[in-house]
Amino acid sequence: MNKKPICAILYDFDSTLAITDMQNFGFIPAMGMTPAEFWGETTKFSNETGCEKILSYLYTMIAVARRKGIKLDKAFLRECGKSIKFFPGVTTWFDRINQYGAEHGIKVEHYLISSGNKEIVEGCQIANQFKVMYGCEYVFDKASGEAIWPKLAINYTQKTQYFFRISKGVYDATDDVGVNEKKPTRRIPYSNIVYIGDGMTDIPSMIIVKNNGGKSIAVYPKGKEDRVASLYEDERVNYACVADYSSGKTLEKIIHLIIEGIAINESLSAHEKEKIYTD
Repeated sequence: MNKKPICAILYDFDSTLAITDMQNFGFIPAMGMTPAEFWGETTKFSNETGCEKILSYLYTMIAVARRKGIKLDKAFLRECGKSIKFFPGVTTWFDRINQYGAEHGIKVEHYLISSGNKEIVEGCQIANQFKVMYGCEYVFDKASGEAIWPKLAINYTQKTQYFFRISKGVYDATDDVGVNEKKPTRRIPYSNIVYIGDGMTDIPSMIIVKNNGGKSIAVYPKGKEDRVASLYEDERVNYACVADYSSGKTLEKIIHLIIEGIAINESLSAHEKEKIYTD
């Protein structure tokens, strides 16, 4: 029995699914700070030390928590994820898209590729919707349980490797051999991959997906189309639309069309193979 073709949808998180940075909802208020204060301290540390920006925020989270006397462990970070607010329709999106795919003979898989904290995302209400989640992670002290060092840091260009990992089915982020190994067949063809992001930090991923035959979508808050206008005008993405995941909205219609296109292409491909074998 032939397996169903797979459509993989890859998502950024901050300002793509969540309405702003994930740290702004639970973590920063717990530190008694405003977003401007926390991110300002992060930027100051980066400027003074030359530290890469993602590593800077991971360091600043540890430094601020210690200063405030708050135990930065997995339980605390996951608790911070419970208060994340999402764009309209996000919480019901995954089941609806999965169902539409099933109706067209396509298995839809959802993947998260974020420069935010994976431990925070693990506490949010949509965490169980992703087949695999990639995000920045900490090493936690075995005795105290507190975060002591970055385990994995994903910046904007490093995100692109996960396009290849997901296509090949090589999910272990430490498997450098598997992701670079040439494979005669891929678990998911490049053309069956969709990337959804919100702006400049997603450009490398958007370009690599689009240029390899997949589809890239830039989303923006209602009334803020200027945030992504240049991405569409410069042909870095296939589509740009409001970050509204509700039923019947433009984003859902685009994904429906992409799924339908994959179903047609897979059907034609199967027909051609059958023709070869019968001729």
